[in-house]
Amino acid sequence: MKSSLAILTYNEIEAAKALFDKIPFKAVDEYFVIDGSSKDGTVEFFQEKGVRVIKQEIHGRGEAFRVALRESKGDYIIFFGLDGNENPDDIHKFVELMNQGYDMVIASRFMIGGRRDDSGHLIPYRGFGNRVFTMLANIIFAGNYTDTINGYRAIQKDKLERLHVDAQGFGIEYQISVRSMKLKYKVAEFPTYEGDRIGGKSTAGTVSTGFYVLYLLIREVFSGKRF
Repeated sequence: MKSSLAILTYNEIEAAKALFDKIPFKAVDEYFVIDGSSKDGTVEFFQEKGVRVIKQEIHGRGEAFRVALRESKGDYIIFFGLDGNENPDDIHKFVELMNQGYDMVIASRFMIGGRRDDSGHLIPYRGFGNRVFTMLANIIFAGNYTDTINGYRAIQKDKLERLHVDAQGFGIEYQISVRSMKLKYKVAEFPTYEGDRIGGKSTAGTVSTGFYVLYLLIREVFSGKRF
């Protein structure tokens, strides 16, 4: 199967400079950047490196996933957020597992050997919320995931198309996970070490994202497989 690496960026020039040489471009069949209107030189950096940059007309992480789906030519897509949280070495693991025939592979921060970026916090709100939403999805939709919200994942293109995802922002990953549970996709996870952010500023509000994910969960309960 042919692979596509979608690098998601928004004002990540510091991370781009720090991580570019660590990205295993030769491990995939094609790669490109999906950029959400960066103003800090991120776009120019990748263009100078000869990397194709696709500019989003509509802002938001959910739209970035949909743009990648439209633009990719591979049989499956690896979504890589360039902010320092996601380890580029894991790209090899995605390729290996996807080539074994999985519908989707998720890098899990909650498996043994994994680490999330708020692990050292006194009160890890994000980690707690992720565990709760993952537990609820597993119970309601008969899943067996450890990390439903991490965006660092790979999925077969035709399987993603079948999900008709329409979530906005950082709810897109959860919607993909839940709908994959509903359709009984063959999914694998492996532990990942989530690093600390390199420069830039996170656009994911903990409280607002939590409420949106709750909305999506309730919506999916009532929608069944009508998507």
